[in-house]
Amino acid sequence: TEPSLIDQPLIKSSSSSSWRLNLAAGVLIWVFSHQLHSWTQRSWPPRLLPESDTEFWDKMQAEWEELARRNWLEESDEQRPAPRTVSPAEKSYFFSANNPYREWPNAFAEGQEKAREGDLNAAVLLLEAAILQDPQDSEAWQILGTTQAENENEQAAIASLQRCLELRPSNLPALMALAVSFTNSGMQREACDALRRWISHNPRYRHLAQSGRSLQGSPATPRRGPRPSTPLQDVLQLFQEAALLNLDCVDPDLQTGLGVLFNLSSDFNKAVEAFSAALSVRPQDYLLWNRLGATLANGNRSEEAVEAYTRALELQPGFIRSRYNLGISCINLGAHREAVSNFLTALNQQRRSQRCSHQQMSASIWTALRIAISLMDRPELFQAANTGDLDLLMRAFDMCDV
Repeated sequence: TEPSLIDQPLIKSSSSSSWRLNLAAGVLIWVFSHQLHSWTQRSWPPRLLPESDTEFWDKMQAEWEELARRNWLEESDEQRPAPRTVSPAEKSYFFSANNPYREWPNAFAEGQEKAREGDLNAAVLLLEAAILQDPQDSEAWQILGTTQAENENEQAAIASLQRCLELRPSNLPALMALAVSFTNSGMQREACDALRRWISHNPRYRHLAQSGRSLQGSPATPRRGPRPSTPLQDVLQLFQEAALLNLDCVDPDLQTGLGVLFNLSSDFNKAVEAFSAALSVRPQDYLLWNRLGATLANGNRSEEAVEAYTRALELQPGFIRSRYNLGISCINLGAHREAVSNFLTALNQQRRSQRCSHQQMSASIWTALRIAISLMDRPELFQAANTGDLDLLMRAFDMCDV
């Protein structure tokens, strides 16, 4: 729906949709379905179709069904089931076991530095250590949340940001980041609530929320038509009214919120305008470039999305989520080898820290990698993709472990 919607194009596996890619308006769905049908309809002699290949396709079928099930953004409000509440697991943060930085002095400062450098795995471990040393440090929870989101770990991001806001409810950057993560996770109502809270706590705009408009409160301006307004419509109206207060300037944070809301309403052209406006003020913001790219991808503008993702990666080479999104757009453009290269690079970046296990790598990236390999018609690599043999795959594509 990160695409990871805002942060990612809306393609989601069991752990993803960094604002994830909605599979480029169905193009990727059709391509993969066609490929899957082609392979399964071949007249394979029993001994020429290894069990590992059968397992590969069974796994791909299951993962694809999961991707389709979670393609929530393309559904209308009437079709979409009632949004689920945040589960206890999403409210709890699970710390890494045997953290070597557990007693590290200055863990928070070093974690911030590692995050700026793009070494996200080390940053996460250092930030976790800082929080274990001081569980009431709201800023450490905030940075951990945004770092986990960049590292393609949305559930951990949500848990971290929620804890940050329990400690400091008026933290505006954390509220905006949480809205993005909820959006990427297909949780529209929660995303709208986070954005409403952002307006309510913002000194420049809080009077708009206090004028009688809230998600559960009485309606504000009467709307035309017989149907009551939705939470999305209410919050979008709040942000649009706030934008009217800034006719002589651009508030990049407000425009970011508008970009999120327009993505949620599938108005991708307006979302592009909002993120572009934010970038006019913050041209070096790699998160905004990634969100612009994901929005372009959601609007079936993959060529432009590639340019935006590339700019994000120029500014932050260690940005796992943007690397993943770039790979998705490459699939949509038929550049399957380039897609595989980006997915392998992202996975290798995730494991680069010797302390990062296979389980800490993103399941969504592995899913996308298997799809790309299937589209390349490389059956000899199915077993490696199915078992997660990153070294073998990198050798197969002549990639060095740098």
